[in-house]
Amino acid sequence: MSKYSFTVIIEKDEDGMYVAEVPDLKGCYTQGATLEEVLANIKEVIMLCIETQREEILPHEFIGVQRVEVSA
Repeated sequence: MSKYSFTVIIEKDEDGMYVAEVPDLKGCYTQGATLEEVLANIKEVIMLCIETQREEILPHEFIGVQRVEVSA
């Protein structure tokens, strides 16, 4: 069994739901009512995505998160 490590981006939407996404895997995202739920859900989705995308996984190097302010 292979071991993988992915960066997961988690945000809270306007309805208070947690939304998680894995940039390295196409279409790999889910949501949950709590942080614990969204983490459990994203692990399941990651496993499904690995099964279908094993040859297409393109790892990115996570650099960080930056808030940028602009005026328009």
